[in-house]
Amino acid sequence: MTEPPDLSSPDIGASSDDEESLRPGPLWRHALWVAGFTIFGVGLGWVSASFRIGPDEYGMPLAAPGQVWSYLVAWTATGLTAAAALRAVAAKVPLYGLEVVVVLLTFLGTRLSLGYRPEPPVLGAMAATALTAAAIWCVLALRRSFRGYRGR
Repeated sequence: MTEPPDLSSPDIGASSDDEESLRPGPLWRHALWVAGFTIFGVGLGWVSASFRIGPDEYGMPLAAPGQVWSYLVAWTATGLTAAAALRAVAAKVPLYGLEVVVVLLTFLGTRLSLGYRPEPPVLGAMAATALTAAAIWCVLALRRSFRGYRGR
């Protein structure tokens, strides 16, 4: 039977190839990571709402005419919150797929919001769902990490 990795080992996270590793470092690096991946996800959602490849009958509608700034600000704030929580957990325990989760949550939220222009209560529910998904991802990582310590 294989042994789980020793999480107290000093070389944990030393390999940059390891997708599931600790992400220690100075605060500015974490803040830059949070801002960068959030802006990338929101920008990707905005760009994908601007044009469509293929017939109009397929896929989500394009961004409706009108102001998009309130939706972009809402999803940037939601993405920053989710990314900060995920990055804080990733600095303490190994977390799998961190970048994908942040980009996917902000991309999908931005894309859906720009295509359908939901009312504020629906937009709030969408943001709450994204933050709940990020929190569940964090709790699962913390639980898995603490379960590894309990068995010793």
